[in-house]
Amino acid sequence: MEISAVLSNFQPTYLLSPSSRSSVSSTAAAVAAARTALHLSSSQQTRFSPPLFQKKQVLASASCRNVNETNNPFKRAVVLSDSYSEATELADIEWDNLGFGFIPTDYMYIMKCTQGGSFSKGELQRFGNIELSPSAGVLNYGQGLFEGLKAYRKDDTVLLFRPEENALRMRQGAERMCMPAPTVEQFVEAVKETVLANKRWVPPPGKGSLYIRPLLIGSGAVLGLAPAPEYTFLIYVSPVGNYFKEGVAPINLIIEHELHRATPGGTGGVKTIGNYAAVLKAQSAAKAKGYSDVLYLDCVHKKYLEEVSSCNIFVVKGNIISTPSIKGTILPGITRKSIIDVARSQGFQVEERLVEVDDLLDADEVFCTGTAVVVSPVGSVTYKGYHMD
Repeated sequence: MEISAVLSNFQPTYLLSPSSRSSVSSTAAAVAAARTALHLSSSQQTRFSPPLFQKKQVLASASCRNVNETNNPFKRAVVLSDSYSEATELADIEWDNLGFGFIPTDYMYIMKCTQGGSFSKGELQRFGNIELSPSAGVLNYGQGLFEGLKAYRKDDTVLLFRPEENALRMRQGAERMCMPAPTVEQFVEAVKETVLANKRWVPPPGKGSLYIRPLLIGSGAVLGLAPAPEYTFLIYVSPVGNYFKEGVAPINLIIEHELHRATPGGTGGVKTIGNYAAVLKAQSAAKAKGYSDVLYLDCVHKKYLEEVSSCNIFVVKGNIISTPSIKGTILPGITRKSIIDVARSQGFQVEERLVEVDDLLDADEVFCTGTAVVVSPVGSVTYKGYHMD
């Protein structure tokens, strides 16, 4: 169920719910100022002061991008393939029961280039399987990146949140992985075309969002460790609901102190596909024990927080919001960056620093941020057998 502000799909209860250790009003107010320009009913405003919601309207107009808009830095009109005719009706699915899982939609977007070349204009195709050589670089050597962003429906308008930030992050990751990447304009235009072609799959307001998955893979055949000779940029989409099974309720984390997500000098700071395979063992074990997800520590000192499997972590003490600094081992989250900007604009002191486990255990509030999880409150943390609510 979405409500309004700069950041799409944030809800009052996404930041810690009241407990003996949490003070919702402080950080929740900052997050309230960071919501997207979707409808907010008066009953949903009761936990936030009206002045903050008045302030956030200014932010909303600057940060949400209408996919039909042409008066912005990406001025090319959306041009869809001749085979596409826009459907205005919603897809026939149970919108009230959306989870976070894959639902095939109508169209995907594909664009290709060779090593050392530039991407040319791509095209929309009916969604379906793609053909890859068994010797493709992505299959043999893990040469692949992905991004994640969302589209939201507001009345008859579809909103995107900072897609250019995803484009820039993909370009940074591509440089690290020796891959060519689409320009920012190509990326944003491709996202817009794909969303409009699948507009009937954008959930009604309050029912979820359309998750957008851009992929950049080494699709050319290569034997022997080397960059692939050909690359494919692809976008597909799926309607989704809440990421965690708890929905908007607080999640339960376990701190992993033996297995590690990333190492200094590695690829932990880019969204390469291998980073996510590396967390599956610890995450699967945690979920089998009833935890929502895993919080990882640094691999050197084993006492500094890094990130959760799929999202960034924040701890709150009084008026100070702390989050691990970006130093190559954690992903520079776009929601993370947005929360930091908005919190500072609302008078909070935000510290990007080394955050110890003890800081978390002594915090007033803890929450996670990410495109998939949006802003999720942390209700409990378990560390070496010690459980704290």
